[in-house]
Amino acid sequence: QVLGYTPDFVSAAMAPYIKDIHRKGVRVISNAGGINPLACAAALQEVAKKADVDLKIAVVTGDDLMSEKDNLKGAGITDLESGKQFPESIHSMNVYLGARPISRALDLGADIVVTGRCVDSGIVLGPLIHSFGWNRDEFDLLAAGSLAGHLIECGAQCTGGIFTDWHAVPDWHNIGFPIVECSSEGDFILSKPPDTGGLISFGTVAEQLVYELGNPQRYLLPDVTCDFSEVSITEIPGFDGGAVKVHGAKGSPPSTFYKVNATYLDGFRATAVCPVGGPKAIQKGKRTAESILQRTRLIFSQLGYEDYSAVNIQVLGSEDTYGPHARRSIDGQGPREAVIWLAVHHKRKEAVEIFSREIAPAGTGMAPGLTGIVGGRPRV
Repeated sequence: QVLGYTPDFVSAAMAPYIKDIHRKGVRVISNAGGINPLACAAALQEVAKKADVDLKIAVVTGDDLMSEKDNLKGAGITDLESGKQFPESIHSMNVYLGARPISRALDLGADIVVTGRCVDSGIVLGPLIHSFGWNRDEFDLLAAGSLAGHLIECGAQCTGGIFTDWHAVPDWHNIGFPIVECSSEGDFILSKPPDTGGLISFGTVAEQLVYELGNPQRYLLPDVTCDFSEVSITEIPGFDGGAVKVHGAKGSPPSTFYKVNATYLDGFRATAVCPVGGPKAIQKGKRTAESILQRTRLIFSQLGYEDYSAVNIQVLGSEDTYGPHARRSIDGQGPREAVIWLAVHHKRKEAVEIFSREIAPAGTGMAPGLTGIVGGRPRV
């Protein structure tokens, strides 16, 4: 069953706590609606009904552009990088909306706001506009609220997740998620709940600040163009697990454009992952992967199928990831274990099914030491 929204949001994040959310008057905003926000809201309504609580659920729609498909195709839109024509098999097309519909829903009394495609930071900016009455032209404030959203949009990434100095971050198993306390002037304090793992420091927050930013002086959002180049992050003593004060975001008017995300069907793929043990594991892995491809290509030519449209062979353990900068071992033998990562892409499903079938026979028909297929037969 294709739901089109994030079911965990309903079953794991909301259902167990729905009575507390109602009792404490907590207002919840989420973009878990995906490409089917109305169905997500209906599932939440069901949860509320079962728990016998009355919650006003608002849905932000308008991000779905599928009705515009033919107009966009007629406009002659092409892929900037490859020059490819607008794809025939578009499955979804959604525009990244901003914070205003969220603040409007809150103004109208919504307890829960579910959006479809939306910029991640807008989920934080929306309630700040609602709470403080920030105007459309108060660009420094809108940039500050967007920065608050940008810093917490990846959850535990700003509380020590994937931090360069990861060895200094305690208790990953119980990592705390961030809390933002924002003033109407746009300054805010970033902290995390007491007695949780992770770490908030200048470094953890600064790394999240520059994450996925592009030009820090022109970070483009639907509500504001942000300049984060003068932002200051100051550690505040006396907080369990650390806290920082953030200020100095500047803003200017947004562009007249929205960003659009589209998906289309481009064929089928499968991925085989096979550990290889014993001496010369890397050489065995490479030859095994190449032989599987050779064998399937032979079958394709007999059936009149075209070749794969893309292939990825990587032998993990050989430092393939580093390309020409890989460090080769001194004895020339290399490690005694490696992992074949072999992925293929083809326009026809049947071709990828043949590939999927031909992995297991390598276990008895090729190199010694192929010790298993991770996850079983590759899924098409």
